[in-house]
Amino acid sequence: MTDVLAGPRSVPQERRLVTELPGPRSRELAARRAAAVSAAVGGTVPCYVERAEGAVVVDVDGNALIDLGAGIAVVNVGHAAPEVVAAVSDQVAAFSHTCFMVNPYEGYVAVCEELARITPGDHAKKSALFNSGAEAVENAVKIARHATGRSAIVVFDHAYHGRTNLTMALTAKNMPYKHGFGPFASDIYRVPMSYPYRDEPGITGAQAAARAIAVIEAQVGADEVAAVLIEPIQGEGGFVVPADGFLPAIADWCRQSGALFVADEIQTGFCRTGSWFACEAEGVVPDLITTAKGIAAGLPLSAVTGRAEIMDAVHTGGLGGTYGGNPVACAAALATIRTMREQDLAGAARAIEATMVPRLRALADRTGVIGDVRGRGAMLAVELVRPGTTEPDAELAGRIAKACHAQGVIVLTAGTFGNVLRFLPPLVIGQELLADALDVLDAAFAEQVAAR
Repeated sequence: MTDVLAGPRSVPQERRLVTELPGPRSRELAARRAAAVSAAVGGTVPCYVERAEGAVVVDVDGNALIDLGAGIAVVNVGHAAPEVVAAVSDQVAAFSHTCFMVNPYEGYVAVCEELARITPGDHAKKSALFNSGAEAVENAVKIARHATGRSAIVVFDHAYHGRTNLTMALTAKNMPYKHGFGPFASDIYRVPMSYPYRDEPGITGAQAAARAIAVIEAQVGADEVAAVLIEPIQGEGGFVVPADGFLPAIADWCRQSGALFVADEIQTGFCRTGSWFACEAEGVVPDLITTAKGIAAGLPLSAVTGRAEIMDAVHTGGLGGTYGGNPVACAAALATIRTMREQDLAGAARAIEATMVPRLRALADRTGVIGDVRGRGAMLAVELVRPGTTEPDAELAGRIAKACHAQGVIVLTAGTFGNVLRFLPPLVIGQELLADALDVLDAAFAEQVAAR
């Protein structure tokens, strides 16, 4: 695997520490933040960014950090991808906003055309554009309820779908996403997910699906369900990859019952898992698919794409928003999709998996504190447990993440139990840079496990 964005860079693709982390300028900004920004807004890496390119983030003190988070799977094409920078610059110089519902423009239409091409299935599709992943999910629920005439929405254990009132109801984890914010939207029903590491030994994907379907039919009623909403690989829930056969069985049940199968591909989409969308791994074709994050390389854009007749079932004016499908974000999305296609970033994600998974498995064998190595493409994770058990070890996960941050590698935690380290490198990361990051991870494990 090589750096797929070859050529001169203003930011060298290397880790470089010139101060302790965080450095003095970052500490000054942290003090200003404490005085001006709500304490309710969380933080992960205490280094304030000055610039970034490719897979490297440079902070205000001149430290260069390797980014294994990609803004939570947003900058799949890398920071400051040249084609995206050029497209955004040209568009903002032309016009930055009109509201598509007032004065339409070609970029919005072109993004919807691209989404029809690249999303699973060869049926006629249409899209509507919004700003955030939560907005896309909310609108998918609106569309599903309107199109089916039903109200019940089925979601899964460990799911994450957003932070608005409705999407908090759809999300499983209480703290920090839901605690103290209720009451939540109604007619939401949660059923068991296929979680191979924590399921009963030997349970197949089909059996796990039958377990979930039995709950739906007994507690909700098949003819009440507007949609089953699922992340093909769960994100904040811990990068849970359902057992083979689970997703197809759920999709088949939806077709038989008249419910819509809605794939939340907000974190998994846009080449992240080694194909354009994670559903493709088992040939699942959703009725509706929600996208955001990697769609526009950091500009706020999201979409609901689905079967044309379903998307057209809503009355005119029923979908929209002032900023949805902003022209600058649309220009970024078109350039992002071109970059992914031209540079085969789905292939790059598979190459990242081929490099990382053996290293992560060797780490698991060596340390005895990793219960599971999982994921697909460049969406990978390790679940930390106490040695000899499956008991989650969130404290160790947090310490290892901080140890990596202190050495200039950005990693993120996740999971219902807070015990998962997740890795989401930009798909353009070079082999040498990735190897350096993994060396830092190895050292962090060795240090923190020995310190117990």
